[in-house]
Amino acid sequence: MLDRRLVREEPEKIRQALEKRGYEFDLDTLIATEAQRRELLTAVESRRAEKNELSEQIGDTMRAGGDAAALKEHSTQIGAELEELEQELGQVEERFEQMMLDLPNIPLDEVPVGESEQDNVVMYEVGELPKFDFTPRPHWEIGEQLGILDFEGAARMAGARFVTDVGAAATLERALINFMLDTHTRKHGYTEVFPPYLANERSLFGTANLPKFEDDLFKTTDGYYLIPTAEVPLTNMHQDEILDADRLPIYYAAYTACFRREAGAAGKDTRGMVRVHQFHKVELMKFVRPGQGSAELEKLVKDAEVILQALELPYRRTQLCTGDMGFQPQQTFDLDVYCPGMDRWLEISSCSQYGDFQARRCNTRYRPQPPAKPEFAHTMNGSGVATGRTLLAILENYQQESGTVVIPEVLRPYMGGMAEILPQMP
Repeated sequence: MLDRRLVREEPEKIRQALEKRGYEFDLDTLIATEAQRRELLTAVESRRAEKNELSEQIGDTMRAGGDAAALKEHSTQIGAELEELEQELGQVEERFEQMMLDLPNIPLDEVPVGESEQDNVVMYEVGELPKFDFTPRPHWEIGEQLGILDFEGAARMAGARFVTDVGAAATLERALINFMLDTHTRKHGYTEVFPPYLANERSLFGTANLPKFEDDLFKTTDGYYLIPTAEVPLTNMHQDEILDADRLPIYYAAYTACFRREAGAAGKDTRGMVRVHQFHKVELMKFVRPGQGSAELEKLVKDAEVILQALELPYRRTQLCTGDMGFQPQQTFDLDVYCPGMDRWLEISSCSQYGDFQARRCNTRYRPQPPAKPEFAHTMNGSGVATGRTLLAILENYQQESGTVVIPEVLRPYMGGMAEILPQMP
């Protein structure tokens, strides 16, 4: 959520940000609502002061033995006016807060202006694209022929957009999870967290998944939500807390399953593991001081890149433009891995900084110095990386003409020394 002071002090900054994003929002109504709110607040404070003064006068008059009837009648009238104003202020305040929830974050100046993913900027590519003496196959064909990916069985037990890892695929995904967590905790300084997979409404509100993106979430009958990413619990780790300044920056890493309806992706990527309702991911999360954001985000992106480099997967780094960037971030960098079987670049990590946008909603603050007033911390997060998409990238990049798949060397110790995935025995 943006600082409400921007609405009255720098509305043009918000207007320019909305134009850069191509985001439709009735800013003039929000500005008018804020003006009405402040006018009502002034009136309420004036009536309260008047009522308090009358109460003192009534007390003084009665102690002196005088007649306070007229004063009491006037106090009753002021009280009724105050009650009416307070009710109106509450309604305006609620309307203002609801509009603020629909206001996206302000992009940093260095974010390229554009309308769609076509305007994103590829910063660099790492690694050579694989060359084959045969036509490379997509991961779903490889997985089904090896007997390690079961789409039909998952559809029977759950429905469309699910997959079951079997045998070596299950071992490979577990190996990826352990390798990523070991790398980030032992080499990059992150503290491992194993959070709940369910979150309450307040926590989804904190990350700005609610109220705007409720249709993308799975909700239980008793009001909990299945987390769409570990970003949700990690961002809420310090909800309503005031952190000591010397604790920042704080680094967290967590493996979780992630659950998404993909409500806005009807008919897109219906084959394979690209867009499914349940997937798995190692998430990286940071709480930092204001002014540390860009440097810490760069470190976070590099930490995710280390994984792809160790796996020797060809990838590229892309900076998202204003029109393709999400609702919450100030800035986003994507890492895309090349998948030869599908002949496409596939996003495998999205790394974003949010400024105080999420911290305001979570009420996560820090105290710069012991006597100083608490300030909102800044947050950022990114995939470190998505294990399911990494698995399919390995299948496609390491496939052999015989139908087998070579295991990247760095993963072999995590797979009991297995060097190659052979057809799964029934």
